[in-house]
Amino acid sequence: MGNAQKALVMAAGIFLAIALITIAVVLFISAQEATKTAQNNFSNIQTELSQTAFTVYDNTVVSGSQVVNALRKFSDKDQFGIQIMTGKNRSGSWYGKTIDTTSKIDDPNYGSVVDNIPPTGKMAEAIDEAKPDYVNPSGKFRSKIVMDSSNVIRGIIFIQN
Repeated sequence: MGNAQKALVMAAGIFLAIALITIAVVLFISAQEATKTAQNNFSNIQTELSQTAFTVYDNTVVSGSQVVNALRKFSDKDQFGIQIMTGKNRSGSWYGKTIDTTSKIDDPNYGSVVDNIPPTGKMAEAIDEAKPDYVNPSGKFRSKIVMDSSNVIRGIIFIQN
């Protein structure tokens, strides 16, 4: 009976080891799914946060000083352009990069960077009262965000009222 008892204890040990391994595998798989979900949620939050810097310019009226601040803040951003249309320059000047806004909004090229057209605006002219690109700090500008076909913000357009 001693051998039978040892066999039962050994079988119980093997059964417990298999049960523990099974539980560990199930927990690992469920933790993996939770990690994937958390990563997706984090990615969505990160995208929202990266675009919050532009929400103040989403179809709002801003002052000229805010326009100049946006120009300083975003004009050196890669793949991003700012167009400012002043009272003296109704066609506007592009700063940073030139963005395609002449295509229709549902056109895949709308909002893309136009590499063969260099930006025409210079920061020095935006703050020089003698130039047509001068941005009056107390002026009022309507702002509009330009998104490409992937819903990535590519530019801001400011139009003086």
